Amino acid sequence: MSAPASSSSERFLSASIGRVIRWLGGIPYSLLALPLRFAVATVFWNSGMTKLANWGTAVALFADEYHVPLLSPEVAAYMAASIELTAPVLLVLGLFTRPAALVLLGMTTVIEVFVYPEAWPTHIQWAAMLLVLLCRGPGRLSIDHLLWRRFGAKLDGGPDEAHGEVRTK
Repeated sequence: MSAPASSSSERFLSASIGRVIRWLGGIPYSLLALPLRFAVATVFWNSGMTKLANWGTAVALFADEYHVPLLSPEVAAYMAASIELTAPVLLVLGLFTRPAALVLLGMTTVIEVFVYPEAWPTHIQWAAMLLVLLCRGPGRLSIDHLLWRRFGAKLDGGPDEAHGEVRTK
């Protein structure tokens, strides 16, 4: 008699887990892309604002600690601050998201290789978020999506595939 009750409980649990997995799988990419865009933008924006708050210290860090090859500390500091204060705005707006993600991914690579290689657990998190945005785009809740719908409809893929949404027929 306990076998049917156990089997019934297992079926209920299995069906419940299946419903949860289907519900999670149905969450639109656009809703998942928003926190990715905001999270990675916040990291770089805060870094840029810190540089602006004390420019002398920022340049000194590039001279004494960061040692970015081929660039003077002043040029490296200006480039870093410029990227950190523009790319996050683009990500939040969902404007030129893929190029902004690519630039920040490049910056993350430079930071990992030349500045703080021991911070790879943090950098891999940034890289993961940026790779998703680079590969899947900003989602429908973005200026990119609106621009694509207006100007890019004639191109292959259309706005849905271009911004991470998969059409179902």
